Amino acid sequence: MARRNIHRHYFSSVLFLVLIICSVAEAELDLAFDMAALVALQKAMGVLSRTRYWNLSDNNPCLWLGVTCSGGRVTELRLPGVGLVGQLPLGLGNLTQLQTLSLRSNMLSGSIPSDFANLRSLRNLYLQWNSFSGEIPPILFSIRSIVRLNLAHNKFVESIPLGFNNLTNLQVLNLEENQLEGFIPDLNIPSLNALNVSFNRLNGSIPSQFSNQPASAFNGNSLCEKPLSPCDGGGKKKLSAGVIAGIVIGSLIAFLIIILILFYLCRRAIRINQPNDAQTTVTTSGRLSSEVETVVGENRGGGNERALVFCRKGEVVFDLEELLKASAEVLGKGSFGSTYTAALDVGITVVVKRLRDVKVSEEEFKEKIESLGMMNHPNLVPIKGFYYGRDEKLLLSDHISSMGSLSVHLHGNKDPSRTSLKWEARAGIALAAAQGITYLHSRRPPISHGNIKSSNILLNRSHTACVSDFGLIQIASPASTPNHVATYRAPEVTDPRKVSLKADVYSFGVVVLELLTGKAPNSAMFNDDAVDLPRWVHSKVKEKKTAEVFDEELLEYKNGLDEMVQLLHLAMLCTAPHPDSRPSMAKVTSRIDEIYHLILLKEQEMSNDKFYDVESTVSQQFYSADSIMVPLPPSI
Repeated sequence: MARRNIHRHYFSSVLFLVLIICSVAEAELDLAFDMAALVALQKAMGVLSRTRYWNLSDNNPCLWLGVTCSGGRVTELRLPGVGLVGQLPLGLGNLTQLQTLSLRSNMLSGSIPSDFANLRSLRNLYLQWNSFSGEIPPILFSIRSIVRLNLAHNKFVESIPLGFNNLTNLQVLNLEENQLEGFIPDLNIPSLNALNVSFNRLNGSIPSQFSNQPASAFNGNSLCEKPLSPCDGGGKKKLSAGVIAGIVIGSLIAFLIIILILFYLCRRAIRINQPNDAQTTVTTSGRLSSEVETVVGENRGGGNERALVFCRKGEVVFDLEELLKASAEVLGKGSFGSTYTAALDVGITVVVKRLRDVKVSEEEFKEKIESLGMMNHPNLVPIKGFYYGRDEKLLLSDHISSMGSLSVHLHGNKDPSRTSLKWEARAGIALAAAQGITYLHSRRPPISHGNIKSSNILLNRSHTACVSDFGLIQIASPASTPNHVATYRAPEVTDPRKVSLKADVYSFGVVVLELLTGKAPNSAMFNDDAVDLPRWVHSKVKEKKTAEVFDEELLEYKNGLDEMVQLLHLAMLCTAPHPDSRPSMAKVTSRIDEIYHLILLKEQEMSNDKFYDVESTVSQQFYSADSIMVPLPPSI
C-alpha cells in the first residue's frame, strides 16, 4: 500500500511538472508570435523609424521601448511620433492580448490592415495625426472591446458608418478633421460620452443624443441643432414675398459693389510691392483670372490651346478654366514670383505660383517639374502640376493646413500675448525639415533645394514642418538677390542657379541658428558686410559668451540647455566657411534625431506617467499628451 502511494505521488509530481513545462512552452510560443508581429512592423517601417532601436537579438520584446507585457504577452504598444512611414503591414493582428495601441503623430497612410479584426482584447486605439485614407474600415466594428477610438486628423472619406453601433463599450470617439460627408447617423451607443466630428464635410441636423456635447465638437461643418444654432424653418413666421424680393435685390446690389471693390484691390495689389516673408501673408482676395489675365488671353487668342499638366496619376484633375474661375487669395511675393491660394468649385484648394524669369525651354521645364512632382515625402510640399504658356508659367502645389511659415512664427509677430515656439517644437521643426531635405539629397541623381530659408518652411497646426519651393532654382532665378535671400546663401555660391548639396547644408544651418537665436538673418544688427548670423554666432562662442546667443524665450527651458548647445554646435558645423568642412544632410539629420530624442527622454523623466495617453479632462479627452514619447536607449 505504501509503495502504491509512493507511485501515485510520483506520478502526480511528474504530471504536474509536465503541465508546467507545457504551460511555459505555450507562453513562450505566444510571445514568439507577438515578437514576430513586432519584427514585421519594424521591417515595414524602414530605417527612418525609431523602431530601429529595437534589439532583435533579444528574444524578449517586453524589454523593447514602447512595448509593455503582462502575463507573458504584449498588452500595450505605444509608438507615438516615432517616424513610422507608409502602410501598416499585416501581422499586428497576432497581438491577440493587446489592450492599447498608440500609433499617433506618425506618417502612416493607406488603410487599416484587415487582421485588426483579431485584436479582440483591444480597449484603446489611438491613430490620430496620420494619413490613413479611404472609408472607415468595417473591421473596426468587430472589435467590440474598444473603449476609446481616435481617428482624428487623417483622410477618411465617405459617410460615418452605422457600424459604430456595434461598439457597445465605446466611450470616446474622435473623428475630427477628416473628409467625412453626409449626415451624422443615429448612433445608439449608451456608453458614448464624448464625440468629436469637427472640421469634416458633414451637413444636416445633429442627433438629439449629442446635444450635450460641446459646440466645438461640431464646428467646421454645415450642421445645425443643439449645441449649435437651430435648423432653418423651425416654426418661424414666413416673410412676405415683397420683403423677400427687397432682401434679394438689396443683397445683389451690395454683392456687385463688393465685387467691384475687390476687383480694384486685386488689380492694385499686383502693381505694388508685397510685404516681405516675415509679414502677415493674406493681403487681398478676388478671382484668379483677374490676377493672371495673360493666361486667359493666350487660351482665347488662337487655336493652339494649352492645358494644365498634372504630375501624378490619381490626382483630382481640373482644367485651366476651372482654375481661373477659382476665388484667389494673395499669399505674397517670393523669390520666384507671386503666390496665391485658389479655392476651386470642385471643393479643393491649391497653391498657385506665378513663376517669373524662367530660363529654360518648354521641354526642359516640363521635364524638370514632372521630376520634382514625383518627390513624395511627408516633409515636402507636393508639386501638383503646372501650366506653360508664352507669357505665363504657373506652378500648382498642394495646399497644406498651414499655420504660416517658420519665418512668420519667429519674426512676424512680437506681440507679448502671442504663443511662442517651445523648445521641443523648435527641435522637432529642425528634424522634420532636415528629413525632407535629406530625402531630396538621397535621390538618384541628387536634387539640391537651392533656396532653403525659414519662409520656405511651412508649419501645420501641430507645428510639423513641410519644406516648399524645392528644386525651382533649376528652372527660374530671381531678377535680383534680395538681402533676405542672400543671407542664407553659402559663401562659395556665385551663381544662384548652381547650388550644391553642401551649399544646401549651409543654408539649413542658418535656419537652425535662426531657430536657436530667434534672430532673422537679415536683421539690422547684421547690416555690416563683415558680420552675418553665422559669423556673429561663431564669434560669441569663441568669446565664451554662448549664453548670449540663445533666444530669450528658450532660456526658460533650463533642463534643455545641454541639447541646445549640441544643436548649436551642429549648426556651426553646417555653416563652416569651407564646403568640405560641412557634414552631409544625412549625418545632420541623424544627429538632430539623436538630440531630439534626448529632449523627449528628459521630458518623459519630468512626467509622472510612462507611455500613457492622457484623457483626464474634457479638453484633453481626444488628445494624447504630446510630451510622452518613446525615448532612446541609454547608449544612444
